Amino acid sequence: MTRQIISTSEAPSAIGPYSQAVRVGDTVWLSGQIPLDPATGELVGDDFAAQVEQAFRNLDAVVRAAGGSLEQVVKLTLFLTDLSKFGAVNEIMQRHFKAPYPARSTVGVASLPRGAQFEVEAVLVLEQVV
Repeated sequence: MTRQIISTSEAPSAIGPYSQAVRVGDTVWLSGQIPLDPATGELVGDDFAAQVEQAFRNLDAVVRAAGGSLEQVVKLTLFLTDLSKFGAVNEIMQRHFKAPYPARSTVGVASLPRGAQFEVEAVLVLEQVV
């Protein structure tokens, strides 16, 4: 098995012993992205919608670094510290993803790193070049 580590300065650096993403064959597993500003490493603020937007921008940056696009994401896992904001996440997600949407799980959690309110992780399948 050959693993390719994906890394980009367009998304926040890992804040622990992990990679932003790992590619094996045509599949890329992306680590969770929280709403950190890649330039400062700080949360973008307390506004939930702003946090969701930043996390999706960070995810997109790692997807592009892997040579893909959001249209090739096949699975998302969303983590929210407040499940009452589920509808807001759906609205924001529709600005970043088009139908047919990827498969998705949404999990309510007690807390997230750095006090974030939202985190997103993904699985990406790149098309084979023949």
